[in-house]
Amino acid sequence: MDKTALWVLFNLFIFVLLALDLGVFHRRLRAISLREAIFWSVLWTVLALAFNASMLWWYNPAHLADSLAVRKTLALEFFTGYLIERMLSFDNIFVFAVLLSYFGVEPRYQHRVLFWGILGALVMRGMMIWLGVELISRFEWILYVFGAFLVWTGAKMLLHKPEEIEPEKNPVLRIARRFLPITPAYEGQKFFVRHEGIWKATPMFLVLLVVETTDVAFALDSIPAIFAITKDPFIIYSSNVFAILGLRALYFLLAAILPYFRYLSAGLSIVLMFIGVKMLVEKWVHISTAWSLGIVGMVLLVAVVASLAVTHAEKRALQKAKAAEDRPTEG
Repeated sequence: MDKTALWVLFNLFIFVLLALDLGVFHRRLRAISLREAIFWSVLWTVLALAFNASMLWWYNPAHLADSLAVRKTLALEFFTGYLIERMLSFDNIFVFAVLLSYFGVEPRYQHRVLFWGILGALVMRGMMIWLGVELISRFEWILYVFGAFLVWTGAKMLLHKPEEIEPEKNPVLRIARRFLPITPAYEGQKFFVRHEGIWKATPMFLVLLVVETTDVAFALDSIPAIFAITKDPFIIYSSNVFAILGLRALYFLLAAILPYFRYLSAGLSIVLMFIGVKMLVEKWVHISTAWSLGIVGMVLLVAVVASLAVTHAEKRALQKAKAAEDRPTEG
């Protein structure tokens, strides 16, 4: 398939999915229930895996002779990239939960904010991926910069306590409040309203700005990471898109329980450092995509299992302590 046609068809497919999402399935404003969040999270995951599986039949951009082997390799690169991007997006979920709570966004409006925030994220990540591909094609040494940056970022996440999220210090938010006329209160789901002949931004628009800039900050970690897996622009972009599309449903599903996965952040830190080291030593030591996938999966599995085990142990300890307090004293 022609590269231009491939990009056009893929983006058209994504546009249709988003139009159905907002215009049909979520046209009526309402809070997202747990059952609905589970359904959409599973659906977006199934769509991503179905797209991944379909690559075995049609994706071979170089038209190489051993096309099946090539397609298997490319499909594995997509899956590895998707897994990494999906897991790194967990940090986004926790931050989004804090932001929406801080700004007092009603549950029935949260889906709309996240929808437009993620739509903007798709555009910005597409531009960042294009820039990264251009830089690598012209300056191959930039991969070492990406690798060193990921090692530094991962080490910083692992060794430092998470900083308190302070939306008021967001520079984009400060600039917007300084130069934009803003309504004193929310105007339903609207981002802009016309008051006395003057267009004004609403607090909902400020929330959207903070969500967008927060995602850009996270993309600075996640996008360089996938360049360690593949240099194919379409795989990088499509795996990012599918990971982001599932982010909203995952938010409503995991926002309340994510703090219990206390070691997930440490696991993600180790993943970033591993990917950074992989980029730094690639010229001398090649780590295959299959091995990369196995190592990333194992690190994340250990982080999740350890988190659940410690949480369960603490819960049992609290129950025993409470039972001891309630037990009548003898004598």
